[in-house]
Amino acid sequence: MSIRSTIILAAGGTGGHFFPAEAVGIELRCRGFDVHLFTDKRTRGFIDSFSGDHVHVISSATVMNKNPFTFMRALSHLMYGACQSFRLIRKLKPCLVAGFGGYPTLPPLYAATTMHIPTFIHEQNAVMGRANKFLAAHVNIIAGGFLKKKGKFAGKIIITGNPLRASVIEASEVPYSKRRGKEDFSLLIFGGSQGATFFSEIVPQALALMDKPTRDRVIITQQARDSDIEKLIKFYKTLGIRAEIQPFFKKMAELIAGAHYIISRAGALTIAEITAIGRPALLVPYPYAIDHDQMENAMVTARLGGIKIIRQEELTSARLLMIIHNAISNPDMLENMATEVHTAGRIGATQELADVAQALATERNRVTLERGICNENAI
Repeated sequence: MSIRSTIILAAGGTGGHFFPAEAVGIELRCRGFDVHLFTDKRTRGFIDSFSGDHVHVISSATVMNKNPFTFMRALSHLMYGACQSFRLIRKLKPCLVAGFGGYPTLPPLYAATTMHIPTFIHEQNAVMGRANKFLAAHVNIIAGGFLKKKGKFAGKIIITGNPLRASVIEASEVPYSKRRGKEDFSLLIFGGSQGATFFSEIVPQALALMDKPTRDRVIITQQARDSDIEKLIKFYKTLGIRAEIQPFFKKMAELIAGAHYIISRAGALTIAEITAIGRPALLVPYPYAIDHDQMENAMVTARLGGIKIIRQEELTSARLLMIIHNAISNPDMLENMATEVHTAGRIGATQELADVAQALATERNRVTLERGICNENAI
């Protein structure tokens, strides 16, 4: 295309929303589009794939109904974000606006639908989030990672899987490294911005119960909140355990590929990356998510023998000790689990969603895509 068409991607400021948008944005840039990102200030710590003039911080807030003052304040932030979005969209003149979940997507997607610009949303989870629920009736297409084609919006839903970053796709080709003899055991633990605290408490308790010869072989890589890091480092040092503790790991795909076993929450992107790379894991769904999306996500993987699912309230330090000890003692079992998990990985989601975006960006292809979805759902 001689003049580059502009596409706006909007995403909340957490990795679960931003990273799928980033993956699709990079693919669309490779296809010749000029891609801008609308987000909130939380992404500043890990954006490195968009230039500064292509990142636009939009006012937004989480809408809570319990406190009327909080509700009104949130509404005012969203209204201001809508004004920002109208102004920027008029300036950028996009051929498509796409949302990847989170409240920062509400203002730009609302503005775009009002201005009759083609739109789609991508829902990573098995349960649609609140922002996407609000937008679902207004957008052209709903792309899903773990969504099922049911409900009143079934006619709009197309299943693409969850977009993966290039580093994850590259790591998906790394074979599982089976432990031999008394080699070290690499244990990776991560829980996202909200779910890491529980692991910072129960994992040290479990390892403290482990016999010293086995414990000496464990190498921990763990994501933790800033407030827990110093305490964890001291505790692991007391136990003689080699550990790297950080609030955020930029090379997470590399860490997943190098792990013998993973303990994590059940976010949609986490599951997509673990299955794409193919590593045995224990998933502990975050129990306080408003929509209980992590439990629904986990149930999608329940048929996989390589992934174990345990509710947080059912996971004691003694039970976790047994799980870790069993993993260390059975390298053949872990290798088989890794193979089974890998079969469920969906590597082509980024390209599939970029195809959807490219089709929506042109009038002729948009009509063809929408008719195709309707015909597919009618079969």
